[in-house]
Amino acid sequence: MNYRHQFHAGNFADVAKHALLVRLVRALQKKEKGFLYLDTHAGRGGYDLGAAAKGDTLARRPEWPDGIGRLIARKDLPEAVTEYVALVREFDRRAGNPPDGTLRFYPGSPWLAGALARPQDRLALCEKQPDECAALREELLLTARASVQLLDGYVALRAMLPPPEKRALVLIDPPFEAADEWAQIVAALGEGLRRFPTGVFAVWYPLTERARVETFFAELVALQPPPTFVAELLIAGEASALKMKGCGVVIINPPWQFEREAELLLGFLGEVLAQAPDGGGRMRWLVPE
Repeated sequence: MNYRHQFHAGNFADVAKHALLVRLVRALQKKEKGFLYLDTHAGRGGYDLGAAAKGDTLARRPEWPDGIGRLIARKDLPEAVTEYVALVREFDRRAGNPPDGTLRFYPGSPWLAGALARPQDRLALCEKQPDECAALREELLLTARASVQLLDGYVALRAMLPPPEKRALVLIDPPFEAADEWAQIVAALGEGLRRFPTGVFAVWYPLTERARVETFFAELVALQPPPTFVAELLIAGEASALKMKGCGVVIINPPWQFEREAELLLGFLGEVLAQAPDGGGRMRWLVPE
């Protein structure tokens, strides 16, 4: 996978990640006090789905029709998914696509968080790829409460925590291109929890090798974190030939009763986005409340 390729924008993994992100932001906003939203691997602010069929050298089948494409026209969306889809429509409209046209533009996590942010909330968006960082700066209308940093997001955890707001939502969404990516995540979480143990940390990961994910969970539990649960979306069962059968989000210090909302959200997405038998949503506590 390569997060710099528009080919993946709006796929099932983006849907799961972004729908959960919207609900996490809203959960933190139930309190009036502002918080820091720290995106360690922000990417760019938005993606042209019209370019998604263009691979590096050859035309490719885009992934978004089996992701956001299955949701955009539905009339039976549950409350937990409705705002996310509405935000996607709003981004598409602002990017210049007619409201009644086929979806053309898809937002990244920085835009979604920025669209939801209140005046008292602050955004720190980190991206170490210069061209992606430049695209992000161009996409976002930055204000005093939002900054884009050409910076390794793992370093940002040391530099930006604890925040002056004393509340934070940290999204760790790496491209999983480095051989030691899992180890980097564990080390970053250890540092982040040491500096700010009450922060909410959300880590996205692909479901390609179950054994590697379980090792990651064991290493995470060894950090002795606060309450931690896993929310996973599977589009296919283990018998499927699909290389990436799903994705998950680990949430440390989840907002009160957030797991109930996540379970409903992923249950719906599991039914709608399944591409093979035995797909669905599932929840698991790594460290109980």
